Amino acid sequence: MKTTTFFGHKISRLILGDNPFNGHSYITDQVSGEEMNSYYTKEKILETLFEAESLGINTMMPLACPKMFEVLSEYYDKGGSMKIIFQPYPKEPIEENLEKMLKFKPIALYHQGTTTDNLNESNQVDVIKANIKIYKSSRIPVGLGSHVPETVLQAETEGWGADFYVSCLYNARRNLRGEQSGFITGKTKANLIFYPEDRFLMYDAIKKISKPCILIKIFAGGQIFLGKPENEHESIAEAMLKEVYANIKTTDLCAVGVFQRDNKYLKLNADFINSPDIDK
Repeated sequence: MKTTTFFGHKISRLILGDNPFNGHSYITDQVSGEEMNSYYTKEKILETLFEAESLGINTMMPLACPKMFEVLSEYYDKGGSMKIIFQPYPKEPIEENLEKMLKFKPIALYHQGTTTDNLNESNQVDVIKANIKIYKSSRIPVGLGSHVPETVLQAETEGWGADFYVSCLYNARRNLRGEQSGFITGKTKANLIFYPEDRFLMYDAIKKISKPCILIKIFAGGQIFLGKPENEHESIAEAMLKEVYANIKTTDLCAVGVFQRDNKYLKLNADFINSPDIDK
């Protein structure tokens, strides 16, 4: 698989996200969070991680939560080798969560996106900077997550301290300003709509930033397939991946979560990335 260098590490240009592993559905009328959690037992997640490895995906971006810590412990005990970029778990105090993450020797971690956006919306940039400083005590690269293009640019212009950015292709804060992370509130994603025009705003933002960026929600949490015939889903996914890689830097990455119950999406995505049509 095509790779890039990420803070001294050779990383596959496609990395594995974990929203489906934790039951985070953005198409709840099609697949509920309960269905995702029922499918993704520890054994099934382990099977998916090893499949990703076999396809050349060498990095994952897990949530630093109890479920994934248990999965990762067994994964590495069984010889797993994927690198980790951690998303912190907002339900736990930062220092406590950081200590648990460091036991897995991640190559990087980042300030969770909804936490960033909520703090920025409530004029608490100093808290974001302080959190980043705590994470940087780990002496590994620390990124900043956000769903808002303007926030990414603001953070870079004002020097909040991020080494890289984790940028959602769609602005999930349009109708959620002032709300905390669903990890804290317990709210589902049932009414969250991603708007297609948002992605071009985020493309423009990351093109202005020289630091590495990791794009998330490439497929809008599955919403780009809604209302489309199933026999068109593969071509829609391929077209989106082509668009994304045409609009990002060679040092940028994409993270994609997969719900594999009905199809082998990991292999399809990996095949698309390896195609000649994606040339950077």
